Amino acid sequence: MGKKEAHSEVSSVVSDLINFLNVSPTAFHAVDEAKKWLRSVGYEQVLEREDWKLEAGKRYFFTRNHSTIIAFAIGKKYVAGNGFHIVGAHTDSPCLKLKPVTKVTKGGYLEVGVQTYGGGLWHTWFDRDLTVAGRVMIREEKDGSVSYSHRLVRLEEPIMRIPTLAIHLDSSVSDGFKVNTQAHLLPVLATLVKAELNKVVAEDGAVESGVQTDAKKTNQRATTHNSKHHSVLLQLLASQIGCTPDDICDFELQACDTQPSIVAGATKEFIFSGRLDNLCMSFCSLKALIDATSSESSLEEETGVRMVALFDHEEVGSNSAQGAGSPAMLNALSRITSSFASDSKLLEKAIQRSFLVSADMAHALHPNYMDKHEDNHQPKLHGGLVIKHNANQRYATNAVTSFIFREIATKHNLPVQDFVVRNDMGCGSTIGPILASGVGIRTVDVGAPQLSMHSIREMCAADDVKHSYEHFKAYFHEFSHLDPRIAVDFDDESEVDINVE
Repeated sequence: MGKKEAHSEVSSVVSDLINFLNVSPTAFHAVDEAKKWLRSVGYEQVLEREDWKLEAGKRYFFTRNHSTIIAFAIGKKYVAGNGFHIVGAHTDSPCLKLKPVTKVTKGGYLEVGVQTYGGGLWHTWFDRDLTVAGRVMIREEKDGSVSYSHRLVRLEEPIMRIPTLAIHLDSSVSDGFKVNTQAHLLPVLATLVKAELNKVVAEDGAVESGVQTDAKKTNQRATTHNSKHHSVLLQLLASQIGCTPDDICDFELQACDTQPSIVAGATKEFIFSGRLDNLCMSFCSLKALIDATSSESSLEEETGVRMVALFDHEEVGSNSAQGAGSPAMLNALSRITSSFASDSKLLEKAIQRSFLVSADMAHALHPNYMDKHEDNHQPKLHGGLVIKHNANQRYATNAVTSFIFREIATKHNLPVQDFVVRNDMGCGSTIGPILASGVGIRTVDVGAPQLSMHSIREMCAADDVKHSYEHFKAYFHEFSHLDPRIAVDFDDESEVDINVE
């Protein structure tokens, strides 16, 4: 491949990532976009509440809570008991989620009550132009019949902000900006005076959501909602969805930065964006699966099942019905296996033949805080995927799983790095140990290097997006050929040729 072609490929992958980030302000939106991609290349949606009729050589996906999605492509030579080749990531990121009762009025201002989700760098949320996005449960009435559905919503314009206190009123800020997340982290939505003026206009019969409203009827419907949320917020949501405020039954919304994701830097080598942790890995794994399964011949010789699992709630421990700590992964493996044979023992066999790449962004060496990295383990931007190690099992990597992932990189001339946290610092974790212990699957923990993790605005290298995508795609192509040549837990201790040809 020439330099021009290589540059074009990099630009294409990076451009696709930027588009994915910009349409995915929440986990719900990320899953919705993933569904569109999968459907566009022939993946068929199956529902967990219904029976599955699967065929070898076909491609499927299912969602749970519309915030977790699992997609899989079954090899044409697959038989029950064969392994699953999985990349797992997560769809959520630290953010400010709106409380069940958001209505806060103080000092002549309308504010929005929020709660912290995950371990965010909350000081970075101050003085940003914010909006809201998420899902809304709405009531729909047609021909006398009432039904309820969820709608995804995103207000495009900045509607609120968390202002910092001027240094003149708090000279101690020079010694460090300390945030009381209960008292200080409330976005300002409007002033009370302006909100009341707008309310009067609406009650006089202004057009809302494209529908002429009756003032008396609107007041009656709004009573319950207005006791919990500011009417101006409900009106904005209803207008965006195309309903009345009274049709809104409930919602799961979060504050979002309105600044778009971009390719930046003096040499256009960086990506500046929110939610790189972990939508970058979600995107790279999903695109790799699609490109590794979309051609007519891509599954002809495949004996296993290629899978991507994108979970919600990793940032808060994964303990939910749609988190990696749920039975979602095991349920998927079980249902796929049982679709081809009724012997329940085949699932245990399949798990031991399976492999999981737990993909979650990694910490790049920070030039201004170099002492925070162990001397021999300093991942660099542009250096490729980082294999994460931890003796205390905060990461699930071991010698066998790291070798497999590294060997695939060697064959395809892909860079790879290693990370170990300093002994005098705590270590984060991922879905890797959760799935490794819960399912019993061999696992390697990896991630692309980034800076500013858990900030409202993060950064990574464009080259590492390409490296990640290519590494995951090579893994899907290579694992079925490599795994049978690796001897572990066998009685026969004879040497096994483990070179990839």
